[in-house]
Amino acid sequence: MEKTKNSSSITTNHVIHKLPSGDSPYVRAKYSQMVEKDLEGAVVLFWEAINAGDRVDSALKDMAVVMKQLDRAEEAIEVIKSFRDRCSKQAQESLDNVLIDLYKKCGKLDEQIELLKQKLRMICEGEAFNGKPTKTARSHGKKFQVTVKQETSRILGNLGWAYMQLTNYTTAEVVYRKAQEIDPDANKACNLCLCLIKQERYDEASTVLEEVMLGILPGSEDSKSRQRSKELLNEIEAYKSARFSLPSSGLSFEDTFIGGLNQLMSNWNPNRSRRLPIFEEIISNRDQLAC
Repeated sequence: MEKTKNSSSITTNHVIHKLPSGDSPYVRAKYSQMVEKDLEGAVVLFWEAINAGDRVDSALKDMAVVMKQLDRAEEAIEVIKSFRDRCSKQAQESLDNVLIDLYKKCGKLDEQIELLKQKLRMICEGEAFNGKPTKTARSHGKKFQVTVKQETSRILGNLGWAYMQLTNYTTAEVVYRKAQEIDPDANKACNLCLCLIKQERYDEASTVLEEVMLGILPGSEDSKSRQRSKELLNEIEAYKSARFSLPSSGLSFEDTFIGGLNQLMSNWNPNRSRRLPIFEEIISNRDQLAC
């Protein structure tokens, strides 16, 4: 009776937490992570799964995520670098996304920027999404479709944020403007506004905020976006009133990278089937492109 009760409990937990069935190292690792909340134990079992060749793609990615939760981000970075060659080609994009989060967690901005640029190059060369216009993504247990336009804008937004952390507001501004051209939203508009404030361009910053305040941009209805836009507007008014000048970042624009990506796009072959329509939009404004 007790055995039957325990089996029923395990089955119920698998259904509730959407765990895979079976008793392999990977399944036990997910049970330890999701049900028992034993993260250290889960890491040990994920290692066992990788060494046993049990769902290596998922085991490596999940282990890195758990390590990040355990403040072992540096170790997680090295683990991905060391074992990603055991994973399939389809898993590499997901591993890159995990790496970007880990670099951000560790404050490794140069590595984060380089990997984001690499992802942009893959999109420009038609290698992202395996040449398809959309991909299936997952967030909070729900699946949804992501377009190439959305992914390009998302990556540019992350790249702009990384440049802002380096106080390179000139480059960040250009990146955010390109992201907004492709797929605008309120969050990136607020970040673009901040870049302009840091460059003492208050009138332009106010204009950017208008679309958020008027509810024109996607995400404008979000309470956090509206609150942030109000705070930025108050900051602009305070600077104007005090005629206060902020120091320039003093950092140079990344001409080499931007020029290289422009060259990449200028060599685009329109007859290549894996190219997607979004790049026609980018190329039409390539003189302004900055990634």
